[in-house]
Amino acid sequence: MRAWVVDRPGPIGEGPLRYTRLPEPEPGPGQVRVRVAACGVCRTDLHLAEGELPPRRPGTVPGHEIVGRVDALGAGADRFGAGDRVGVAWLRGTCGRCAWCRSGAENLCPRAAFTGWDADGGYAEWALVPEAFAYRLPDGLGDSEATPLLCAGIVGYRALRRAELPPGGRLGIYGFGASAHIVAQVAIAQGATVHVLTRAPAARRLALELGAASAGAADAAPPEPLDSAILFAPAGELVPVALRALRPGGTLAVAGIHLSDVPRLNYADELFREKQLRSVTANTRADGEEFLRLATALRIRPTVSEFGMAEADRVLADLARDRVIGAAVLVPG
Repeated sequence: MRAWVVDRPGPIGEGPLRYTRLPEPEPGPGQVRVRVAACGVCRTDLHLAEGELPPRRPGTVPGHEIVGRVDALGAGADRFGAGDRVGVAWLRGTCGRCAWCRSGAENLCPRAAFTGWDADGGYAEWALVPEAFAYRLPDGLGDSEATPLLCAGIVGYRALRRAELPPGGRLGIYGFGASAHIVAQVAIAQGATVHVLTRAPAARRLALELGAASAGAADAAPPEPLDSAILFAPAGELVPVALRALRPGGTLAVAGIHLSDVPRLNYADELFREKQLRSVTANTRADGEEFLRLATALRIRPTVSEFGMAEADRVLADLARDRVIGAAVLVPG
């Protein structure tokens, strides 16, 4: 099969990915094989290619927002049948025995495994997934539209919950890529006032089209104090900016697996008066099931641009330069 692999991690302009041929994968016990119909492009893929997220195995196939059809089942796999449409997301395995798994916090499992990092992902014609970690996808969304829901959507939804936005509250969103533009739709549909702060003018225009109350530069002050904020941009220098924008008692959730260094915080200006700073680590399967139901009920529609699978390296370069608006999706064939 044709697939992209992370060959030599480094700056995206130096060609860290290689388009090659790999053997067609065969599902092991409890796994299903998925014929990839579409795979979303996530900033985590860029972090992996550039080495900010150190590869855990040589020649890994990136991609963890996979939509496709089951076309082969491993021994003992019976949750899905051939032809079922499924989604494959970032979280692909946990131990099921540790204190975090037993308490419902499997996203913190120290032995968690991840698609496109610990195992090959969806920048390919086929992908394997343990059937227990695949999602049955709701009807009404096309393959490409569904892909960003599987990471950008699920992890963004967890970030929204971690931000403790009160009903009808004021939410600040810093950075406006794939995850942020989905979370904004969810928050607005639930009655929140959303203020977007991002450096790309085209992203600010999209935010206003989706119903944001304002859209300004990433380091600008929002027009009113925020009850909650989510930092999607991997820019640590925005942490104190967002904290200063919060009202007393407000919460900032930092989404994303990679963040540049955070400057020294001024306690009196940025944390005092019971402001909270929280991180977000992946998601649980319960998060995923809950979000997919909610996205269906609220009719969330991601803004997507399709590209051929052979264009993956160029698309990641565009993502690095903020040239991707909404979500980019790779389509084989």
